Amino acid sequence: MKVLVLGDGLLGSEIVRQTSWNFISRKKVNFDINDINSYSSFFLGYDTIVNCIANTDTYSKDKESHWNVNYVFVDNLVNYCNDNNIKLVHISTDYIYTYSIENSSETDVPCHLPTWYGYTKLLGDSHVQLKSNNYLICRLSHKPNPFPYEKAWVDIKTNCDYVDVISSLVIKLINSNCNGIYNVGTESKSIYDLALKTRGVTPIFKPSEVPSDTTMNLEKLKSII
Repeated sequence: MKVLVLGDGLLGSEIVRQTSWNFISRKKVNFDINDINSYSSFFLGYDTIVNCIANTDTYSKDKESHWNVNYVFVDNLVNYCNDNNIKLVHISTDYIYTYSIENSSETDVPCHLPTWYGYTKLLGDSHVQLKSNNYLICRLSHKPNPFPYEKAWVDIKTNCDYVDVISSLVIKLINSNCNGIYNVGTESKSIYDLALKTRGVTPIFKPSEVPSDTTMNLEKLKSII
């Protein structure tokens, strides 16, 4: 298996650090996100592409950027991978469970936040399911290690964990040649609980727009890991 990671953000960089897989950086290469001909030459020789490129500015009102990065780019990737017999590993988000049921499973109905981020991530996720011939979707959330802030939210339920932990789970799914949708995370906790694993923080309440529950059922993940 020859794997190429797209993106060198927090998650992409950690996956590369743990695996030494090759990667391309959108910032360093400066390719046009809307023109697959400007970057497809980097894909030659690979049979698995891990898409860690996304606009994650959750509450930004910049529709065009979210649309182009989180949906149009994904559409182009799906078409290219189908045409060239490449498996697409797509990084999705637990935010699509914001208005779904508690401990949502992969077969429960995903929803979206009233934001362009939530909407376009759900569209990209759904498009991969509909059109891709060979895919793995990882729904997840992660934080830098150690926790970088002095305060942390106590009124959130999440399966989020530190980026090194989440990356290791994604890598195991890829190496196990898993297909379909997987919720990726660890035990349910608050952000405050997570923060205390690496530093002392002050407990605070979240802003009203931040979802209070994005918990996921992890039984499918546990059956593999």
